[in-house]
Amino acid sequence: MRLVLALAATCAFLAFAGPATAAPGVRYGIQDDAWLLHGPGTLDSRLDTLSRLGVDVVRFNLHWDRIEARRGRPDWTASDDVLEGLRARRIPAVVGLVGSPRWANGGRAPNWAPRAGDFATFARTAARRYSWVRDWLIWNEPNQSRWLRPTVPSLYVRALLNPAYAAIHGVKPNARVAGGVTAPRAGSAGVSPVDWIRGMAKSRPKLDAYAHHPYPARPTDSPFSGGCTAPTCKTITMASLERLLAETARAFGPKRIWLTEYAYQTGKFGVSKQRQAELIGQGALRVARAPRVDLLVHYLVRDEPAAARFQSGLYSHAMRAKPAAFAFPFPLAQAGRNGSRLVLWGQVRPRTGVQTFRLQVRRGGAWSWSGATRRTNGRGFFSVAVAAPKGTQLRLWSPRDAAYSAAIVAS
Repeated sequence: MRLVLALAATCAFLAFAGPATAAPGVRYGIQDDAWLLHGPGTLDSRLDTLSRLGVDVVRFNLHWDRIEARRGRPDWTASDDVLEGLRARRIPAVVGLVGSPRWANGGRAPNWAPRAGDFATFARTAARRYSWVRDWLIWNEPNQSRWLRPTVPSLYVRALLNPAYAAIHGVKPNARVAGGVTAPRAGSAGVSPVDWIRGMAKSRPKLDAYAHHPYPARPTDSPFSGGCTAPTCKTITMASLERLLAETARAFGPKRIWLTEYAYQTGKFGVSKQRQAELIGQGALRVARAPRVDLLVHYLVRDEPAAARFQSGLYSHAMRAKPAAFAFPFPLAQAGRNGSRLVLWGQVRPRTGVQTFRLQVRRGGAWSWSGATRRTNGRGFFSVAVAAPKGTQLRLWSPRDAAYSAAIVAS
């Protein structure tokens, strides 16, 4: 019996150390509309930064209220520049439709629901204009009143999701349209994501995927632990991802899951910069292991200017690189342990195809190489076992990028 158990444990350990450890379709992306549109330097230089980061996809929102503030007189210039620039670099976009102009919602603020027919017309026009875009998001966090009023799931389905779904698919039959796009909690005068999903299910929604923003409930939470996991809790964070999978499966069947905003902040309201880098790798691993999850989008390239606003960027507002700027293109995470042997999971994201890499460990204040040059699978993923007692620092080196990842600490 002991021999059987030992063999089982060895097989399980080796399974972690295999060459491919991520769902074949999982994509890792980023969103920062303000930086893309108005950041320092030229748009070309900002798009070059995205290429160096190795993003699989970029989320970008079309604000209808800004594009067509006056009915029949749209200005697509800014969105054309961004989306055509991404296309030129072969970076796919996930495009969100959000915000209603006053002429479409009775003279109210952009968070008020528009007339369904007008919204469908806008969705159809956008799909025709950006015919190369396949992936679409309908609205943003409609379960919170600051984004949608009235904050009612049946209204969301009737006035926004279903009309846009039909319009986009009418232009591009193979489009993928995600609904929900929910915040992790109800917020003030809002609806929890659990109740939102259940409410949507009663209204016969049309969707190809369900999108959600699984932000942590507290800075001390990790992608794998913490959060709000009691059966009575209706908040859904990355730590309670299984709840999202279960609720959406009951409501919509085995739809794909897109996590279209996720990040940890640094500074007064967040974690240390080093911890942010570690959590980027852990979040990537969490999604790689999750069934049905196809997409994880990091929120912000650059910190917002005010300390009280989002500080989840890979760079400071002055574009000084945080450790996260090295963790995003080269995510690294501890995936398991067998005594002194540690299983490391990671990815080399810049460019496509098999990549070479080396690992370093830090003992006694000095870095040293751990093993020879290794190779990833065809999508840049790897899983390897290395000798690393608890407390050892580890990092990845990419020869083709002449760059290191952020370091992580073995536990």
